[in-house]
Amino acid sequence: MNRNFLIVFILVFFSKYSFTQKTPVLVDAKATKETKALYKNLKELAKKHILFGHQHATEYGHGWYGDANRSDVKSVTGSHPAVIGVDFGGLSGRPDSLIQRTKKELEKTIAATYDRGGVTTISWHFNNPASGGGFYWVDTISKPAVKLIIPGGTHHDVYKKILITVADLANSTKGKDGKLVPMIFRPYHEFDGDWFWWGRAHCTIDEFKTLWRFTVSYLRDSLHVHNFIYAFSPDNRFFTEEQYLERYPGDEWVDMVGVDNYGDWGRDGKYNLDAGIKKLKIVSDYAEKTGKLAAFTETGLESIPNTTWWTETLLKSLKKEKIRLTYVLVWRNDTRSPTHYYAPFPGHVSEQDFIKFYNDPYTLFETDLKKIYK
Repeated sequence: MNRNFLIVFILVFFSKYSFTQKTPVLVDAKATKETKALYKNLKELAKKHILFGHQHATEYGHGWYGDANRSDVKSVTGSHPAVIGVDFGGLSGRPDSLIQRTKKELEKTIAATYDRGGVTTISWHFNNPASGGGFYWVDTISKPAVKLIIPGGTHHDVYKKILITVADLANSTKGKDGKLVPMIFRPYHEFDGDWFWWGRAHCTIDEFKTLWRFTVSYLRDSLHVHNFIYAFSPDNRFFTEEQYLERYPGDEWVDMVGVDNYGDWGRDGKYNLDAGIKKLKIVSDYAEKTGKLAAFTETGLESIPNTTWWTETLLKSLKKEKIRLTYVLVWRNDTRSPTHYYAPFPGHVSEQDFIKFYNDPYTLFETDLKKIYK
């Protein structure tokens, strides 16, 4: 081979593959050993696999609540989901006795997932700390709380006290090995919609970015939380990378980029899979070039009336492009509602198709994970 040609080839190769794809680095330089290991292993697994997740999978399910070591997914496949979603919504805006009870329940659920070798992701349906209305925006009640809870706002101290409760949970949740449990913390999700009080209609871009940066810095630097992986996840209202990053606080403040998308995957009987796949590709490509993790942070088809949705819709979509996603999470199975569920249970019309989804080598469930914290 001509020497000059070889030199040019090496330069092109390394410029393409070394300098555009950064080594994963957590935003917390003091992250625990287990958190760093989880981050690294999730990045590696995403090259050939995707972890399956389900919200509130082991807390309750279709027609049951609080049963030990149970999930609807396990009842169908023999394994819990690899990723289990919980929520911090109950840690504020309630009597202290209820907050403490919720905290203990969360500690138990999160620690049990870690001890089995699974992964926990945390959403935060955060009740408005400045008004009534809950986490949804209610025109007649809700106040635009983002500007009130950031530094200089009238409710900033209230917000700091809430974050102290979050930090207390993070710093007290340990596995049987005595180690703090790593958690994927996903606050202020779907911020590009208007339905939550932190949505784009209720705060400016700068206010949202300030909120995000303060939240991370206060938890990490003041409250010494070192077992969080910070995840950023808008809804599906973007079509370009520029639109996706409109409220992005910066690479130094985010570990994982994701997207919540129900609309393109069959909600109300409407499918736009090409658009949905394009959005996943935008997220995945951004993660690759910045050294972040990427995830399909929420999706699903309520009641799953499409009997082959798992393999013919979801799985084929995930495989269609060269997308590297850490996990895909479907929403919860309500314990009482006959229709509000997103994962199958024994006897459901999509049960057999879900078993095919489970058996596909591309998908990973909890029993497939090995030493993910090592």
